Amino acid sequence: MSFFISDAMAEGTQAASGPGGEQFILLIGMVVLFYFILIRPQQKRAKEHKKMVAAIGKGDEVVTNGGVLGKVTEVGEQYLTLEIADNVEIKMQIQAIGTVLPKGSIKAAKKD
Repeated sequence: MSFFISDAMAEGTQAASGPGGEQFILLIGMVVLFYFILIRPQQKRAKEHKKMVAAIGKGDEVVTNGGVLGKVTEVGEQYLTLEIADNVEIKMQIQAIGTVLPKGSIKAAKKD
């Protein structure tokens, strides 16, 4: 029976293993994955939007983030004036511009 006790004692004296390198590698992999799937595309979109907004000038036809279609009549540092109908102008933030349209888009939209 002494051989059973020595076996049990031998099992209890095994060294406890700590957190392995696999968990660290998994954590690093998740950070890299989030960077390439979420962060990098958002930064790219923001950079393109900033470039588009900087290029807006008088006479451009734009669509706002709210869906308003109009023609730019005046551009300031932070605000622009948008003509949305004959003799109807609104003043709005430049950052609220969603898309710059090709020339003639407003006339094509009026025909529809």
